[in-house]
Amino acid sequence: MNKSIYIATSEHNSGKSIVTLGLMSMLIGKTAKVGYFRPIIEDFEDGKVDNHIETVISHFGLDIAFEDAYAITKSKLIKKKNKGKIGEVLDLIIEKYKRLEEQFDFVLVEGTSFSGEGTVIELDMNVLIAKNLGIPTIIVGSGVGKTLEELIDSLYLAYDSFKVRDVEVLAVIANKVQPENIKLVTNGLKNSLPKSILVNAIPLISSLNNPTIKEIVDVLHAKVLFGGEYLNNEVGNFSVGAMQLRNYLLHLKEKALVITPGDRADIILGALQANESANYPSIAGIVLTGNIIPDDSIMKLIEGLTTIVPIITVEGGTYSITNRLGNIKSKIYADNQLKIEASINTFEKYIDVDNLSTILNSFEAEGMTPKMFQYNLVKRAKKHRKHIVLPEGSDDRIIVAASRLQIMDVVDISIIGNKKQIENKVAELGIPFDFSKVEIINPILSDKYDDYVNTYFELRKNKNVSMAMAKDLMEDVSYFGTMMVYKGDADGMVSGAAHTTQHTILPALQFIKTKPDTCIVSSIFFMCLEDRVSVFGDCAINPNPTAEQLAEIAISSADSSSAFGIEPKIAMLSYSSGASGKGNEVDKVREATEIVRKKRPDLKIEGPIQYDAAVDMAIGKSKMPNSEVAGQASVLIFPDLNTGNNTYKAVQRETGALAIGPMLQGLNKPVNDLSRGCTVDDIINTVVITAIQAQGL
Repeated sequence: MNKSIYIATSEHNSGKSIVTLGLMSMLIGKTAKVGYFRPIIEDFEDGKVDNHIETVISHFGLDIAFEDAYAITKSKLIKKKNKGKIGEVLDLIIEKYKRLEEQFDFVLVEGTSFSGEGTVIELDMNVLIAKNLGIPTIIVGSGVGKTLEELIDSLYLAYDSFKVRDVEVLAVIANKVQPENIKLVTNGLKNSLPKSILVNAIPLISSLNNPTIKEIVDVLHAKVLFGGEYLNNEVGNFSVGAMQLRNYLLHLKEKALVITPGDRADIILGALQANESANYPSIAGIVLTGNIIPDDSIMKLIEGLTTIVPIITVEGGTYSITNRLGNIKSKIYADNQLKIEASINTFEKYIDVDNLSTILNSFEAEGMTPKMFQYNLVKRAKKHRKHIVLPEGSDDRIIVAASRLQIMDVVDISIIGNKKQIENKVAELGIPFDFSKVEIINPILSDKYDDYVNTYFELRKNKNVSMAMAKDLMEDVSYFGTMMVYKGDADGMVSGAAHTTQHTILPALQFIKTKPDTCIVSSIFFMCLEDRVSVFGDCAINPNPTAEQLAEIAISSADSSSAFGIEPKIAMLSYSSGASGKGNEVDKVREATEIVRKKRPDLKIEGPIQYDAAVDMAIGKSKMPNSEVAGQASVLIFPDLNTGNNTYKAVQRETGALAIGPMLQGLNKPVNDLSRGCTVDDIINTVVITAIQAQGL
């Protein structure tokens, strides 16, 4: 059983961050507790931390202190080696690694990536560390600047260096390969390496290799004058503004970084105006050289513009700054969510994840952790791609969520709203957005509007709905979006960021309606606690369900739990446990429990039971020693909305748990409601579970 994997490279700038992020994403979906360790890191300034460690720990929410995630810095390593004390370095690495090994089910170890002094010893150090830790290796190499023969030879040399020291190599990955050469490189490596080695190739992805303005600011120690909120803008190329404006505009390209002296007001204002114009490409930002700040009148003019790209000022002349910019290598920062998600998506697209997972993990961890749950949600949604409509296109959160969902490549999206307003909002937010991959619909201008109006009229005319009323209602984004789902033009809908729950679900109740064997629509939250995922129902829809309705909520919630990979052990919550309590409310819960037992004898259920007895093993065994649910309940059913809604919010706020939902149960097709205080992550999670529901749960 492998408890660790070592990611190694023999050269700088191989792009192994993609492999690290992709592997970590894969592992947390398979393993309860995953750790991360870098034996040797580059030196970092006092008061700061290593960027890559910070990115991995923060993005994946790992419970590891920064000082525990590495052993030694590069400069200290070189000093130790020069004094013949490499053994002391290995002792320290092994000691710190073993501490993590004891705490985690699996540890991802990322090898060295030296630049400058230390490069010549990098491969030997990787081999030595992997050998002494006794863990298998994945080798990553870059195809940049190499012929096919040179790339294959370099990766084979690295493979052979590990094998001669009896270090097992599980996979070899050629990174930054020209897209048209992927198959050529893969076949060449397979012919050169043993058949037991997993071979994959990842193409050169410009968006991952282009630096951001933030990286340029850090390297050049620049001062940000404007657009500080857009420092994650990607730089596609550099454009020096030295000629007259009318000639310079002809040379602008998409995502260009404009480099010009700070006193060239014509170039500065011309570039900003070109960025606003539909006739010229968008620019990434402007670098003002010579440490020259534009005149006050120019600064005031810039301040009044509606769209401002990052404008930074640096010391040094235009020529020297341009040369320095060309040498900046892109990194992935903790706050650059888009690059992180793009890296993970690239890994999953080009790496044989299932085969690699089988090789790495010969064991299955017990239980379902939040990270495993979220990973599996995205993976399942991707398996059978669905089309989700988002009716609230005027909300910034919806637009940002749609942008991130595009990068995750998990669903197809339609947005209901005004296209021009959405285009302006995308520009204002400074986010990547491929309008060719998103359908933006204005209901009244849609070629399906008349059909939807007629359909609604036919469905509701016996409820005294007139044609005029049908036309008015179909201009409403919730009704139009729900009709898209009803007619099969979308597989599911997510709304509620800017509308009430009633406004979101009323159209669904009117014409999507409930499943044939269901008489009530209910909801659940997936509560992602520190070490487990629990299902809470019903915390959003039904104020005071009857015993029969409560039983149906329990059965629906158990089925949803099973469908999402959580073994249902149902606790029917009340203010007393077992037979001790008296009163109408506890009798209702007791009756509901018996109804479930008769209808679904296959389900494990206990009720009435108190919350502490349901989730705490010691209390559960003391109060109900013969119960197979007490102390280990995974599905918790609340007796009424007042109790359920307050409890889920209390648990969420006091424990920091992630609450995914509410997910509606019982409808013929999936429509899900958001809270008006929802975050972008809430929207993304709800879209993903809606897509999974649409797969036929």
